[in-house]
Amino acid sequence: MRLVRHLTDLPHPILANGSVVTIGAFDGLHLGHRELLDAVIERSGASGLPSVVMSFEPTPREFFSGSHPPARLMRFREKFESLAGYGVDIFYCPRFSQAMRAVAADAFIRTILVHGLNTRQIIVGDDFRFASRREGSIDTLRRCQKALQFEIQQMPSLRVNGVRVSSTAIRQALFDGDVSLATAMLGRPYRMSGRIIKGRQVGRTLGYATANVDLRRRQSAVMGIYAVRVSGLPEGPLSGVASVGTRPTFNLTKPLLEVHLFDFDRDIYGAYIHVDFIAHLRDEVKFDSVEELIAQMHRDTENARSILAAHAA
Repeated sequence: MRLVRHLTDLPHPILANGSVVTIGAFDGLHLGHRELLDAVIERSGASGLPSVVMSFEPTPREFFSGSHPPARLMRFREKFESLAGYGVDIFYCPRFSQAMRAVAADAFIRTILVHGLNTRQIIVGDDFRFASRREGSIDTLRRCQKALQFEIQQMPSLRVNGVRVSSTAIRQALFDGDVSLATAMLGRPYRMSGRIIKGRQVGRTLGYATANVDLRRRQSAVMGIYAVRVSGLPEGPLSGVASVGTRPTFNLTKPLLEVHLFDFDRDIYGAYIHVDFIAHLRDEVKFDSVEELIAQMHRDTENARSILAAHAA
């Protein structure tokens, strides 16, 4: 998959005969996103035209939220790797800026969709909006599709357990500790990936050595204690218990992902791992003593082992 960040860098020879395009934030790549991508890949294969996913970095919601952005379900690297694994040909991801914010719908269509991407088919969700002040819609595209020679396919929304599948709904489910609903809407467990860094080794002194992962996020979609499965190590998928938070008992301020792997004792600093969140055990709380914390960690471990054993059955 080719990553393109600037309009002038688009590979025009590859796009010479046209392209099949979808546009969106694609945060989390949930079931609705995957239906869109399935349609794009299928149409791309049938027509022989390259598939293009267009998104923005930062996302428009992050841009407009300023210092209080919504929690990302995926870091940029995770999104890139997921789209590449899907077989997308071109990931066009320009920077969302004041200049991009001001682009009107007609200019967006002509400059980006037609002249830039040479769009022959655009596939989007039923809530699709674009351009300055979100003035562009499906109807805007339909008014000019004949003159500009592209087709439009609109995909309906999906609902899971009566809830419309969206990145916003998944964030809310994770915030509420409803990991099962988030998993159902994602079509897989919620995952955070990152490289293991050296921490203060507090867990080791408590009898629970942890792999510390730098979140590299301004906000985390999950907070608390979870039963998890970890992949990315030679030993294969491993079970464990994870904490995401600031460890209030020790008065830390920067959120951190810490994972205690069951029955595991090896130096894995520098490894890049994937942490799948299977169940929410409890919220993060401050304990009056280290002894109370250790007792709770014992309970968390037993609870997580029981849940993961049942989940694997």
